[in-house]
Amino acid sequence: MDIPYRFEKSLDINVIRENYQELLEAGEYSGEQVSIAGRLMLNRSQGKLFFGSLEDFSGSIQLFAMSNSTDNFDQLKKLSLGDWIGVKGEIMRTKRGELSVSVSSFEILALAKLDFGDKFHGVQDIDLRYRQREVDLWANRDSRNIFIARSNILLKIRQFLHEKGFMEVETPVLQTIFGGAHATPFTTHHKTLDMDLFLRVAPELYLKRLVVGGFEKVFEIGRVFRNEGLSPRHNPEFTLLELYQAYADYNDLILLTEELISELVEETLTSAKIHYLGFDIDLTPPFRKASLEELVKEVTGYEVGPHIPVKSLQATADKLGVPYEPSFGPGKLTLEIYEKTTEATLINPTFVMDYPKEVSPLARTHRDDSLKVERFELIIAGRELANAFSELIDPEDQKSRFLNQVKERQLGDGEAMDFDEDYIRALEHGLPPTAGIGIGIERLVMLLTGAPSIRDVIFFPTMRPQPGGPS
Repeated sequence: MDIPYRFEKSLDINVIRENYQELLEAGEYSGEQVSIAGRLMLNRSQGKLFFGSLEDFSGSIQLFAMSNSTDNFDQLKKLSLGDWIGVKGEIMRTKRGELSVSVSSFEILALAKLDFGDKFHGVQDIDLRYRQREVDLWANRDSRNIFIARSNILLKIRQFLHEKGFMEVETPVLQTIFGGAHATPFTTHHKTLDMDLFLRVAPELYLKRLVVGGFEKVFEIGRVFRNEGLSPRHNPEFTLLELYQAYADYNDLILLTEELISELVEETLTSAKIHYLGFDIDLTPPFRKASLEELVKEVTGYEVGPHIPVKSLQATADKLGVPYEPSFGPGKLTLEIYEKTTEATLINPTFVMDYPKEVSPLARTHRDDSLKVERFELIIAGRELANAFSELIDPEDQKSRFLNQVKERQLGDGEAMDFDEDYIRALEHGLPPTAGIGIGIERLVMLLTGAPSIRDVIFFPTMRPQPGGPS
């Protein structure tokens, strides 16, 4: 079979539908010849008549063919579900009123040699959908719509930030020292330099060095890699938005975050009131602001915080069934109690404010409490969506906190950061008051599309290879 090297399309299918949605009476021909291409998603024959459904990226349309006016009519009837074809013909409406293209000729562009799933119900096997996304995207329009929405969300984020004066930048993915987040890195090896490198867990430290260099508003949208478990919220590689703004603090980023989410809701949804993961959620700003300690007290009835003695916090953790290590200080105990008892209960958007300094090595000391930092996390539907700081700008303080991280790493904390001399040197050149935030793109897309799992919004999620077969 001779497959052409190219096929000249004249229109996308959605353009035909838009132009002719209200035109043509039943049985009327338009006189307009078109050339379209896509997959054959339905075919049935009735003697000398053929009906099919051709689908391209933009939509689908019925094909109508008659034996006396269609070239190679018998071959057309033998096509299989999923075959790619190019079609030439006239726009018309059938006697039953269905907008169609009357096929005068067609070309086979590719044959689907493997089963393409049920033509009415798509691919139902969840594992197959994730492993063979190329099939899922054609067989399940809902999947395709999620990824179209993801693309539009990223475009809108970039437009929003550019309009606010932010510049998009790129920083290294391969790093000699990993930092910027509490996470276990992936390690690789560079042959020529004969040295280990890490896939970045966050771009934070490089981005703040750009602020030191004079770029007052920067952002990056890129892949980060964390050697952690798999869950409906976690994938070892995911997309992170990080931005930094000079002369700002974390209060400024609350306003920016609310404005960004509000614009994305307006662009993506029909209402700010959504039903997600079984919850009714109102995404209308302003969002609630409450301290971490206040929220734990509301949920558990217990007082927590970095000011409370370790033994008291250990007793509280024991009563609540929260595990901990003997080495945990009051800040770490407070965070563990919050994460195990309270975070999942925060359904409507909530800015959780003012974390213990012990668990926030890159955030600036709170102006009113030396045991806390100016940090918030935005929680929606019990899930962290964003993490923001007034950034630590004092090189001596940062050096001390890095050294504490090194100690924690030596004690067995695989997520603790290493000491980054290049970053300390950058701070010594002077970092002005700065605020920064990281937003997980997948979790944001999940919220705005109603997707329950992170695997639904990543084209090719990480999966264990199938025994004896491809991944």
